[in-house]
Parts: sequence; structure tokens; C-alpha cells
Amino acid sequence: MARPPVNPNSIDWSGENPGITLKASVDGQTTCLVSFFRVVVSPHGFGHAAFVLTDPYLKGGSGAVNACFTDNEPLARYLLSDFVQYFGAWKGIPAIESLTYTAATSFTHTGDQTSDWVEHIAGDGVDVTLAWKNLQTPFFVEYLKDQSATGKHEMFSLFVPARDAEVLVNGVKGTGVVGPRDVFGTQSSMAFLAFSETWLNA
Repeated sequence: MARPPVNPNSIDWSGENPGITLKASVDGQTTCLVSFFRVVVSPHGFGHAAFVLTDPYLKGGSGAVNACFTDNEPLARYLLSDFVQYFGAWKGIPAIESLTYTAATSFTHTGDQTSDWVEHIAGDGVDVTLAWKNLQTPFFVEYLKDQSATGKHEMFSLFVPARDAEVLVNGVKGTGVVGPRDVFGTQSSMAFLAFSETWLNA
């Protein structure tokens, strides 16, 4: 049956959700994780949340950072509990249980979707740079309930894969490489921009 012009499902949140997964090697263990949110509609209003793990398996590396930088902590906690912990790359990651919430006051970006995109996060004692480089051809995804990470939502988003990515958190650099990712038969990347993203409670 064709989709109705107005989707009848309720909106949980809408905005942007770029991600980065770095690994020791293309097929190796995850060494750094990022899930960045710029939310315009949610039960907790507008806000940003950048979940950044430079030590996801709690190996205790020098200067490791496992934190969420946010200007809306209730929103950030909601995103972690209801969404992030179900994302494929984040499932079973031990650092999720002990990450800290750090206030940030500035979330800005530079670049464009044709080459490089950089998110800058700042605040008292906060200096974070997240970069998606060598961007590829965008494509649009429509996940039905049984295809989405939560198994409870429909998800719609514009993905822009990146061949390279960098993570820098208060002088600590995320280590690892960006590998390929298959999205239902479409070649993508473990580092990607996600614009116009909306999750509907199905």
C-alpha cells in the first residue's frame, strides 16, 4: 500500500545525527565512537548532544575521554537511553555505562556536504572538533520499524558517507581508521553525516 501524504505516526525527534566509528583496522576492534545530535524537535525541546568515546572498551589509555557534551542534558539522557544504546556500533560498549555529561555552550559547523564537514563544540574547559572528510554521494534511507535500530521506530534520513574522519577532544585524538559499511546493499562508510533525520514512533 502506498504511503499516506501525512505520516500518522508520532514524532519522537527530528534533526541531525552524524556518526563516526573508528577501528584499529578495517576489521578490527572499535577504538573510537561518536554520535552527534542537533535536534530541533523532541519531548525535551531543542538542543545538542555529542557522545564521544575515545576509550570505548575502558582500556585506560592516556587521557581517554568518554563523555557527552551537551547544552540540554535531559535531551542527551533521553537520546542515549532510547536510541544511542541500540545503534549497531554502540551495542554492548562498556563505556556507555560510565560516561559523563559535560556542559557545552557553543555548537557550530563549517564546511559543506560536498567536501568536508566539521562540528566545533566549545565551553568551559571544552574544545572538541569532529570532522568528516572526503565526502561521497548522498543517499536517502527509509527504515521501517523492523529495520530500525530500536525496532520501535520508522527512521528517515539523508546519509552522506565520508572516506575519512577525525576526532579531537581537549587535545585527545581518537585513534583508528574508517571502514566501509553496507546499508541494505548501498555502499557507505562507518563515518557519515545524517541530515534531515526523523524518528517516528511506529
